[in-house]
Amino acid sequence: MGIKKVWVEDGCISCNISEDTCPEVFEVKDKGAIVRPGVEFGPYEEKIREAADACPVEVIKFEED
Repeated sequence: MGIKKVWVEDGCISCNISEDTCPEVFEVKDKGAIVRPGVEFGPYEEKIREAADACPVEVIKFEED
């Protein structure tokens, strides 16, 4: 099973955990984090899971196939 979709829901507090954990996928903006467009998630699946687990407001989500 692999991650096929990643998103950040409303409520991100811009704490930088996502970008610090996986800068290849996440970018923190003034008002929340975004998923970088066009990223292949395969090489970063472990780091995406780590970022989601570490998120203090639990807004990093992903979908697996």
